[in-house]
Amino acid sequence: MSESARELLPFIEETARAAGAVHMRHFRNLAGYEEKGANNLVTVADREAEDEIARRIRARFPDHSLMLEETGGAAAENTWIVDPLDGTTNFAHGMNIFAVSIGFVHRGVPMAGGIFAPALGDYYFAARGEGAWRNGDQRMHVSRPRTLGDALLVTGFPYDRRVMLDPLMDMMKEALRHSHGVLRLGAAALDIAAVAAGDLDGFYEYNLMPWDVAAGAVMIEEAGGRITDFTGGVYDVFHPLTTVASNGHVHDELMLRVTRPFVEEIMRRRNAPA
Repeated sequence: MSESARELLPFIEETARAAGAVHMRHFRNLAGYEEKGANNLVTVADREAEDEIARRIRARFPDHSLMLEETGGAAAENTWIVDPLDGTTNFAHGMNIFAVSIGFVHRGVPMAGGIFAPALGDYYFAARGEGAWRNGDQRMHVSRPRTLGDALLVTGFPYDRRVMLDPLMDMMKEALRHSHGVLRLGAAALDIAAVAAGDLDGFYEYNLMPWDVAAGAVMIEEAGGRITDFTGGVYDVFHPLTTVASNGHVHDELMLRVTRPFVEEIMRRRNAPA
């Protein structure tokens, strides 16, 4: 890795803001959208933003690998993991909760990332060993609640939610039973950024993809939080099948009461014959 994580941040911000400008040219001005699969939308803004990001990365880092939501890619020693438009369903319906997420991973370790929500005007970024920040000058720290009963949580639902409806609702019931409340914002990258910023206290979700978490994972850790799978295992951004991110204080209780009890049922349904 020829450049430090810190040195990547200006490039990440410039690229994220360029993608955000693409978003805003199309926001509330779409002729329509396509369906890649059940509940999985794609718009012209997704594709144009991804093309812009890929062009910039390939020009600056021609020997690096890319993993892009719309056109794919593979992991390598140095990998850029990109969601050109996280929260596409919100975007397509005219809701302003969406973002571009750009993460850089070196030998499997998230090193730097930026998440830009252009309609909200918020930019989150972090580099390993350098801290996490919002809007340039606001150092991010995770929140203070020490028990799940004092926590405000956020979650999301996967595209295969009809198959997983029962365990998803069971987890939601337990989350509601044991916390201050549970939000569903519709953009996992922003969910994780909000936990890193201390606006929310914990996040859990099943069946995310690398581009949902690569930028946020380094933010959580640099802001003093914790990120694992549903059972507390070592987190792999290339295979984020289950994700829990929190301020650290409520992490074990969140897993104990909300995620661990339903892992077996989730995997049974996932592996069941179609």
